Amino acid sequence: MTKFEKPSAFSRRALLKGAGALVVSVGSPLGLDALLAIDKAYAQGAKPPLMPDQLSSYIAINADGTVSAFFGKMDMGHGLFVAIGQMVAEELDVPFKAVTVFMGDTATSVNQGGASGSTGIQFGGKQMRMAAAEARRVLVEMAAEKLATPADQLIVVDGVVSAAFNRDKRVSYAELIGGKYFNVQLDWNKQWGNPLYAPGKAQPKKASEYKIVGQPIKRADVAPKVFCSEDFCTDVKVPGMAHGRVIRPKVAGAVPVKVDESSIKDIPGVKVIWQKDFLGLIAEKEWDAIRAADKLKVEWSAATPTFPATADIYDHIRKAPVRKRSEEGKPSGNVDDAMRGAARVVEAEYEWPFQSHASMGPACALVEIRGDQATCWTGSQKSHFVRDGVADMLGLPPDNVRAIWAPGPGAYGRNDAGDAAMDAAVLAKATGRPVRLQYTREQGTGWDPKGPASIHRARAAIDASGNVIAYDFLSKGFSRIDVLMNESKAADTLAGHLLGAALKVNDGFGVPAEVYEFANKRTTWETIAPLLERASPLRSAHLRDPVGPQIHFASESFMDEVAHAVGADPVEFRLRHLKAPRDIAVIKAAAERHKWQTRTSPRKDQTGNTVSGRGIAYSQRNGTVCAVVAEVDVDRASGKIWARKFTVAHDCGQIINPDGLVKCIEGNVIQGISRTLWEEVTFDNKAVTSVDWLTYPILDITETPETIDVVLLNRPDAAPTGAGEPSIRPMAAAIANAIFDATGVRIRRVPFSPDRVKAALS
Repeated sequence: MTKFEKPSAFSRRALLKGAGALVVSVGSPLGLDALLAIDKAYAQGAKPPLMPDQLSSYIAINADGTVSAFFGKMDMGHGLFVAIGQMVAEELDVPFKAVTVFMGDTATSVNQGGASGSTGIQFGGKQMRMAAAEARRVLVEMAAEKLATPADQLIVVDGVVSAAFNRDKRVSYAELIGGKYFNVQLDWNKQWGNPLYAPGKAQPKKASEYKIVGQPIKRADVAPKVFCSEDFCTDVKVPGMAHGRVIRPKVAGAVPVKVDESSIKDIPGVKVIWQKDFLGLIAEKEWDAIRAADKLKVEWSAATPTFPATADIYDHIRKAPVRKRSEEGKPSGNVDDAMRGAARVVEAEYEWPFQSHASMGPACALVEIRGDQATCWTGSQKSHFVRDGVADMLGLPPDNVRAIWAPGPGAYGRNDAGDAAMDAAVLAKATGRPVRLQYTREQGTGWDPKGPASIHRARAAIDASGNVIAYDFLSKGFSRIDVLMNESKAADTLAGHLLGAALKVNDGFGVPAEVYEFANKRTTWETIAPLLERASPLRSAHLRDPVGPQIHFASESFMDEVAHAVGADPVEFRLRHLKAPRDIAVIKAAAERHKWQTRTSPRKDQTGNTVSGRGIAYSQRNGTVCAVVAEVDVDRASGKIWARKFTVAHDCGQIINPDGLVKCIEGNVIQGISRTLWEEVTFDNKAVTSVDWLTYPILDITETPETIDVVLLNRPDAAPTGAGEPSIRPMAAAIANAIFDATGVRIRRVPFSPDRVKAALS
């Protein structure tokens, strides 16, 4: 059965030798003499390089007929490996259970961008599909030579090639291989990461021919996770390993000026590493490392970070100088003239806090250096970039470093996993020991890169007839790429900051992803400088659907506010301003499944303490269109919100695995509720103060929805697009609109905590 494999247990060469290895071909029909000659050459150990233009970099047919697929991305919890296995099995005409997907090991896969931007299937799967199709083409041509039958008269069933008119005339993939590698060159576009694309001569199957793609195959890793029989990154151990810890200051920006190693002399085997502003230690036992990190006496420099109080962060954003401004989307008309000539203007401002990744556990990494070679085990979602970052930190060529992805506690963006890998590299280099570096909960939540805080201003011009004639939307906040989205450079890690790496200014935010049509329209973003330039606990970076939830919380809440202003039903108002067929279909599908009743908001038929409401929001993301209808119950006395029911309509083109897709959407809904109702990084003028589950609460199991109803709009003949993030994007706005429908009160600051809701209702 397709499953996660432990990539540390094998080398690519060992796998290929042990399993009978891979096919040989040059991409055109070969005679028997040529095949035997190539077979002899590869029996001597020749191997194509691990490069994107080599078919052997993606697909292996083993001696027993099973298939190994080498995937340069990884699965951060969505069951992506199942879908990739389906795509490969489909194109090769082998059973799904014959395919094993190996993910995120830089020694066995090329850099396809890691988990990033909901591109696992959209880009990564596209490449694996093309590679598998090319492998089938080559194998069929080899079989044509062996069976003396034209290729167009051959069929393939379960990895066996036979003559269509004589099934006894047959040869299996395993028999064709002879223990060799594919030697087929692909047409690589010379791009690395997400854009990498290297097709062969073959065309993939038509959707009408699918037997495996589109099936709801269950993932096989759930039971091992539940019953603790699967290893995580925290479980990796190597001989001679030491346990490492880093010491962070109590005041952001402070650096060590004096370290009293005698304060830990009673703890055996501890070694302190103090390099420039980096301070850490190792010990033989993990508990000794924990005790020593807590007990070590350190004198820190005087530091006065310019952190405002949590409640004042939005005023800071409003007043801060703009570092970069960008007008994006599809502007039309003259917004300013239309605003001046309007009968009335509706305007509103929305606020979104810093948010933490708050992964289930803090990050862990292990780095081992042997001579001029290094290996890093990491839970990062971008192991190829971790390889480059570790190489940068150690002063080694990237080819001398191997990064092995092992399942971690979660990521969905640039969390603390990359920092852990670089910290481990520094400690391993300084001590000459393999070092397993583990953060504490306080460090993981307090010092991880954060989703940026922001404000959003929206205006709509309405004419005397009640028509919207202009729309203006502006986001202003901290850059979503103050820390870049991968760990390939020391400057984008805490260790690099503390060791004096030169920093680079990176600015980016975003605008609403929708296709509302207004005669005059403008969507713009502005970024401001970070609160602390170097080694800040409020570094801003990618968090699941980077800045998408906050932008669309504002833009889709505002669409409801404008609908209310013109006396329109929220669904009808959206459809009035849309012409794109897919967007219209998604909104209609969500409304119809929900049994939406046309009326204006808010409801006026409720009395008593608990009131209920419904709200809708929609958005696009990288080709995927999603609409969410939320139903909420509001306890007026306590301010507690129960997000009770969700209807999600989702169009991501061709669906590879509907079971995995539904579960992925359900995960988006749960995290979206959590980020909307609870999650907010708090801080004072010295440091982040939300450092555990009490100070940074998330949605708990008693607060989960009663129902999540998913409507999948399958488009088999369209290219598949992403699903890892689109459905979290409209969540906050759908909930906000439902609260307004229930109470008549518009709340424009996230999170909707009980105290905040109670205050708004009063």
